[in-house]
Amino acid sequence: MPVGVPKVPFLNPNPDPEPDSVVEELDSMEEKATWVDLYNRLYRQRVLFLGKDLEEEVSNNIVGLMIHLNIEDPFWTQTLYINCLGGFIIPGLAIYDTIGFVEPDVKTICLGIAASMASLVLLGGTVTQRCAFPNARVMIHQPRVKDFDDRFSEVNLEGLTFLKLRDCVTQIYIQRTNKPAWVVVVDLERDTFMSATEAIAYGIIDGVYVSEDEDEGWS
Repeated sequence: MPVGVPKVPFLNPNPDPEPDSVVEELDSMEEKATWVDLYNRLYRQRVLFLGKDLEEEVSNNIVGLMIHLNIEDPFWTQTLYINCLGGFIIPGLAIYDTIGFVEPDVKTICLGIAASMASLVLLGGTVTQRCAFPNARVMIHQPRVKDFDDRFSEVNLEGLTFLKLRDCVTQIYIQRTNKPAWVVVVDLERDTFMSATEAIAYGIIDGVYVSEDEDEGWS
């Protein structure tokens, strides 16, 4: 039997006057708490997750949340955790562009794996705030798109469009990693896997995230 998304209590920030005792305070908090799903609670703390294949629905949900949180508070840093095997190029570019569009810093953290277009999202985080857990993996390769229309008259035009999108992604890797163009082009021709420390050397992330402590969280 699937567990589903767990629910956790969320206390609305409207406290009553001081209670007569600690027991009354706890009872009052429990009564006024609203039970919401785990991710909804984390969104309220500006914590977002990319944990599914990058398709339109997933991309639109993350983009919508980032813009909504930007409107609510343009100064509160957003954190995007990534554990994703990748997906399609246009949904990935939508998240990448939104990270640059919103006003708050966006910290990107890879746990598990950030592969294909998910590695581009990881790369797009605020410089100095892109990181990975010690045992995470990053993989880069050529992007892919959904199947084009199969009408013969459209094949050439759609092929040119894909080549332009592929060049766009390649240029992003070059600009954000400061690697020579020929190195990036060669590495994108195959599945190139990296450990967290190798991803730092490549310029995809800025550090390894080992703790929530601000003074000890980076290595």
